[in-house]
Amino acid sequence: MSALDLQRLRAEGQAFMEAISRESYLAFAGLKKSAELRPIYERYERVLGQEALELSLDAFKSAAQGSEEQRSARLLLEWEIESQAAKPLAALDEREIEWENSAVVHSPDGRVIQYQAVPIEIGNTRDRNLRLGLDKARVKLVKAEHAPLRLERLQREKDYIESIGVARDYNSSFESVTGISLSGLAKECERFLGETKSMWDDSLPQVLRKSLGISAAEATRSDALALFRASEYDDAFPASEMDRAIRSQVIEMGIDPTAKGRIIFDVGEREGKRSRAFCSPVRVPQEVYLVLRPHGGQSDYNTFLHELGHALHFGYASPDYAFEFRWLGDNSVTESYAMLFDHRMQDKGWLQRYTGLQGQRVGKFLRTAGFEELHYLRRYCAKFLYERALYSGEVAWSELPDLYVSLLSNSTGFEYDAADAFVDVDPRFYSARYLRAWQLQSILNEGLTSRFDNDWWRNPSAGPWMVRELFAQGQRESAEEIATRAGADGLSFDPLIRRVEALLDA
Repeated sequence: MSALDLQRLRAEGQAFMEAISRESYLAFAGLKKSAELRPIYERYERVLGQEALELSLDAFKSAAQGSEEQRSARLLLEWEIESQAAKPLAALDEREIEWENSAVVHSPDGRVIQYQAVPIEIGNTRDRNLRLGLDKARVKLVKAEHAPLRLERLQREKDYIESIGVARDYNSSFESVTGISLSGLAKECERFLGETKSMWDDSLPQVLRKSLGISAAEATRSDALALFRASEYDDAFPASEMDRAIRSQVIEMGIDPTAKGRIIFDVGEREGKRSRAFCSPVRVPQEVYLVLRPHGGQSDYNTFLHELGHALHFGYASPDYAFEFRWLGDNSVTESYAMLFDHRMQDKGWLQRYTGLQGQRVGKFLRTAGFEELHYLRRYCAKFLYERALYSGEVAWSELPDLYVSLLSNSTGFEYDAADAFVDVDPRFYSARYLRAWQLQSILNEGLTSRFDNDWWRNPSAGPWMVRELFAQGQRESAEEIATRAGADGLSFDPLIRRVEALLDA
């Protein structure tokens, strides 16, 4: 077999990603009971071996600072590290996927509910006693079976990443290969939480009392699921109209919502399908799946828009770009495009044009959207601070559940359960990608508004411009580079704070 070089690494790496992505899509979409990941890792063993890691590391170290070669090598090295860390965990991942697809929760009212569907049931349950009982049953199952699986995975991943020796520990390894300052983002999050505390503390008790009839002292995370389900607006967001309405908006922007058939919509109910929607780029840009398990009402519209932003990004990526620029890179970028679309649910003109909201209900809904935005920003700031502590090694594993409850509960006002401390963790600081995406989308929205007016989302010139200037570029650039190209000084929470304040005053 010929020696591995960068060209072969790209070709075999793309084949591996296509295989692993297809298998994950089938399992997470409920089309397979479990994922067969280990045979794929074995088939592509060469691209995930020591030779491949050394090749990527050498390319990164030898490339000139700021050069295109360094940009490419950085993305390949980050991917190589993540993939090699995932390889020894494949058996554990298979076990978890199979467990998630088969586990059930016994509801207090006698029903047997698939584990994956429990968040949907909780959000749709208006009877608070039943909602709390269902969540209590979920927590019991998580504590006994799911949390131990996730804890083992987190521990083994941390140990493996640190054994590679890219940097002194897990967190500095992440910083060195991504260029993202975890300490810098942590300071921004702490500042955001401090600056928005009074706004949140003033809003939360009123909303809880009016919407759920409970006090802030009583509120739990299961109440949050019911609150943000916002079922009182269901009539304005009919499931039968969602696909047509959102596709028509993208067509008005001047682009094909299916990217000429490359984007496949999987948005129906299916047993085994994850309750959390996702976009699965199986082949970029030729085959991209948008997967959603219906919850109902405005939450489905919001989720559909979010995943559509991802799908359009991958479906319109330049096929001429190298593997690393189409598949890899700073996921803050694709998340910002997803948020750019889902934030249309905070746009008065968009709501009036594509939904059934009219009159005074629009202002009321926008205030609800502003409250929800503030909640999720505060939740993700706290989540990131927790995950930074988790991976730092400075807090004992046994003490992390208490830290999780403290950080998340204090930041959101909803009581969290310690059982979720290792389940409510996104891999490799994905919380940081979300937070940076929030910041970038606000910059992009301002730029699109300046270029194409307030209703850029229906300007037939806007879509082709976005395809050319944003989507086609894949993730070759970082979030900071795109922000600079858009004319901003950098990423910041300040525009988000201003936007939330405006929404709450709508």
